[in-house]
Amino acid sequence: MEFNPMNFVDNLRYMGLGMLGIFAVMAVIIIVTVILDRLTSGRRGSRTDTDDE
Repeated sequence: MEFNPMNFVDNLRYMGLGMLGIFAVMAVIIIVTVILDRLTSGRRGSRTDTDDE
């Protein structure tokens, strides 16, 4: 087995693309979650936890 530090530098592109893909998937999940929350939340403000006091 041979140690070549340039292999690390050559693979930085692939690691960057992998991280970009992870962040893209996370962004899609967050956006879908926000959209579903807004669609299914109904009326907000009609009842809060402080109304019981």
